[in-house]
Amino acid sequence: MFNKILIANRGEIACRVAATCRRLGIQTVAVYSEADGQAAHVAACDEAVCIGAAEATASYLRGERIVQAALQTGAQAIHPGYGFLSENPDFARQCAQAGLVFIGPPPEAMQAMGLKAESKRLMQAAGVPLVPGYHGAEQDDARLAAEAERIGYPLLIKASAGGGGKGMREVHAAADFAAALASCRREARSSFGNDAVLLERLVRHPRHIEIQVFADMHGHCLWLAERDCSMQRRHQKVVEEAPAPGLPQAMREAMGAAAVAAAQAVGYVGAGTVEFIVECTESGVPQNFYFMEMNTRLQVEHPVTESITGLDLVEWQFRVAAGEVLPLTQNEIERTGHAIEARIYAEHPEAGFLPSTGVLERLALPLHTAFGAAGESGIRIDSGVREGDAITPYYDPMIAKLIAWAPTREQARLRLRQALAATHIAGVQTNVQFLHRLLRLQAFAAGVVDTGLIHRHQGALLAPPAIAPHLACAAVVGALLEDERQAQTDDPWSACDGFSNGVLPPRAFVFDSPWGEQRCALLYPQAAQPLRLQAPGLDAPQPFACSAYATPAANARTLVLTLGGQRAQVEVVRLGAAGFAVFAAGEQALLQLRTADLGSAAAVQSGGRLTAPMPGKIIALHVQPGETVQAGAPLLVLEAMKMEHTLSAPSAGQVSAVLHAVGDQVSEGAELLRLTALQEQEAQT
Repeated sequence: MFNKILIANRGEIACRVAATCRRLGIQTVAVYSEADGQAAHVAACDEAVCIGAAEATASYLRGERIVQAALQTGAQAIHPGYGFLSENPDFARQCAQAGLVFIGPPPEAMQAMGLKAESKRLMQAAGVPLVPGYHGAEQDDARLAAEAERIGYPLLIKASAGGGGKGMREVHAAADFAAALASCRREARSSFGNDAVLLERLVRHPRHIEIQVFADMHGHCLWLAERDCSMQRRHQKVVEEAPAPGLPQAMREAMGAAAVAAAQAVGYVGAGTVEFIVECTESGVPQNFYFMEMNTRLQVEHPVTESITGLDLVEWQFRVAAGEVLPLTQNEIERTGHAIEARIYAEHPEAGFLPSTGVLERLALPLHTAFGAAGESGIRIDSGVREGDAITPYYDPMIAKLIAWAPTREQARLRLRQALAATHIAGVQTNVQFLHRLLRLQAFAAGVVDTGLIHRHQGALLAPPAIAPHLACAAVVGALLEDERQAQTDDPWSACDGFSNGVLPPRAFVFDSPWGEQRCALLYPQAAQPLRLQAPGLDAPQPFACSAYATPAANARTLVLTLGGQRAQVEVVRLGAAGFAVFAAGEQALLQLRTADLGSAAAVQSGGRLTAPMPGKIIALHVQPGETVQAGAPLLVLEAMKMEHTLSAPSAGQVSAVLHAVGDQVSEGAELLRLTALQEQEAQT
C-alpha cells in the first residue's frame, strides 16, 4: 500500500479521496488553483501545492505541473478523481514516465473507451448489444447528414470524446440537423478538445442504467451492482439510485455479464462504469438494453453502490493500483437495502438550470455521516464546500451529494426527502426545492422512471414556492422585529420603535417575491389587543407573534410564528441589506424588501437591453447591428461552467448595438447588446 498520495482534483471528490486516505493512514497532497487557496479540499489534506491560475486550463488540466508537485512532495501515486485529467491517457503516461502510479486503468484502456465511436466498434466485436447508429471515422457534414437520414429521426448527436451530457444534441427533423451538429461540435471542442461525433437512434422511453465494474492486474474482473441514473435534466444526472427499481433479475445479470465482457475486451484495471440505455414500454417495463459508453474512472454516483455493498471503492482503487488481488470474488458480493443520491447544485432551475455563483451565506445540513457509511440517520453527505465559501464560474457548480440508505426504496426516498427539507442553502440559487419535489412525484415514488420524467413534470417541479405568501411575509417581518429587539438597549434614545404617547401607526412592508409584489402591514395593539398582521391572502388582520431560536449563523433566524391561530416553524436568512431567504417544509422563497423602488436582479431582459444571466465567455454571435429579429430568435451563445447557453430575443426588434465580440469574458449582469422594439422603431420613423 502507498504511504503518500497526491489528489489531482478539487471539491468533493478530492475531500472524498482524502477521507479514505485518513482512515488508512495514508498521507495526502492537495493541488489547488489560485481561486482555491482556502478551499475545503486544501484543508482536508496534509500538504498542498499551488499549480496555477483559476482557469482549469492553467491549473487542474496542467498535467506536467501536477506530476512535478507529486515528485517534489514525495508522493508515490496520483489519484485523478473524476473530470479534469481522470480519463486522459497522456496524463497516465506522464505519471508512469515519472515513476508515479496512476490510480486508474491503463492508458490503452482509457484510449479505447475514451472515444465513443472506437469503444462501440470494440463492443460490437465483444458481442455487447449496441444502439443502431453511425460510429464511423468519416466526419464531413455531408456524410453525417446522409447517415442521419439512413438512421432516421429522431436521433442523438453525441461527442465521441464526450461525457456528462456535454456535446449532446437531440434532433427531431432534418431541417434542424446542421445547426445541432455545429453546436455539438463547438461544445465538444471546448470541453474535450475533440469535435468528432457519432449518431444514434433515439431510444423510446429510455432508462439510463450503469454497472459498476472492478478489475485487478491478475485477470480478475467482477461487477458490484447497477445504478439507475434516469433522473436527468439537460442530459445530466441529478438523482441516482441502487439497485435499479423494477429491473428484472435476468436483465440485471445479463447487463452485469455484458459489463464484465466490455471491461475485459480492453484489458481494464481498476474502477470503471459501463453505461447502458434500457428501452422500455410506455408503461415502464424494461425490454432491451444497449451499450452507451464506459467511463474509465470513479463515478460521481459511486456512494449509492458503496451504501448497498458496504464497500469503500476508493480503498479498492488503492489496493488494485498497488498490485493486490481484488478483495472479494463475484459470489462474495453482498447487496443490502436501497440507496438514493441527490446532487445539490448551485443553479437556477426556474431559469433553465443556469449555474449560479456567489458566496454560501448559509449552508445548513441535516444530521449525517461524511464520506462513509450512512450511520443511524441513514444519511451520508459528500461535499467539498463550507459555509462562507464561494461558488465561482471556473468549476462545476456542485455543492454536495446527499445520499440516503434504508432497508427499502420507499424508506430511503422518505429519508432523503426529510434530509432535503432540512437542507438550507442561501447566497446562491440551488436545486434543493426542485429535488424535494422530484422525490415527491407519484411516478418517482412508484419507481416508474425514465430519462424524460423531469421534462414531463417540469410544470410541477418548477412552480413558484409552495410556501403561502402570507407565511413568507410574516417570517420576514418576524425576523426584522427580532433584529430590532436584539438591537434594543436600556438607553431610551436607542429605541427602534420610536416614541409615541398614543397608538403607533401601522407599519407597511412591500416585498418583491416569486409571487409578485406583496404588501403587508403590522398593526400595533390598542389596549389589550394583540399585535396583528395584514398580509396577502388574509381576509383581515390576524393576531401575530413570533419567537426565535438561536442558530450558528449570525445572519439566520429560526422562528416559530403564530398567525391567526396557525403555528409554523421557518428559517429566515438575511442576504445583504434587503434580501431574505425563507425556508419551510422543503420549500424556499426569496423576498426583497423595498426601501425605495429597487430594481430586480441584473440578469433580466427588459427595456431593450440584453444582459448576461451569469459570468461566461461569448463563443458565438448570431446577429449584427441593424438586423431585424423576431421574438425567440437566437442572438448569441454564452459558455459558462462548460455548458453552452443560447440567449434569445425577448421580443421582435432591431439590433441597435452589439457590445461584445466572440471570445470576450463577461460578468453577470453585463449588457451584451441592445434591441429597439419594432413599435418604437415605427414611432421614430
